[in-house]
Amino acid sequence: MGDNSCKTSRWRLLKARLNNLPPKVFSAQLNTFNKIVLIDVRTPEEFEHSHISGAVNVSYLADNFWDEMEQYDPDQYFFVYCRTGRRSIRACTLMGNGGFKKDRIFNLEGGYTSWVEAGLEGNNNYGL
Repeated sequence: MGDNSCKTSRWRLLKARLNNLPPKVFSAQLNTFNKIVLIDVRTPEEFEHSHISGAVNVSYLADNFWDEMEQYDPDQYFFVYCRTGRRSIRACTLMGNGGFKKDRIFNLEGGYTSWVEAGLEGNNNYGL
């Protein structure tokens, strides 16, 4: 049997390759660039419940996720989030591997949950 004590999780490996921003930095960066797209990759039901103001919903779990993403200009800056960060890690990785510029893709570390915990505002229809 091998030694698993130094094994790094796949999530940590994927996340380490991304531009991960804590909530307050993510928020500040939204106003830094001209051509931005704020993407919520949660389900439409989660998005309807609450989301960051100005976000568009492109569900990572939908069959047409990539078709929708291909409609965007890859020269834009993309700010991506989900509930806790897992789906957005996947979405950002897929975007980077699919031809979007990796230096223009930003992941909200900890997802919408961390955004709310940091006291930042969103569009909360029913509260989180």
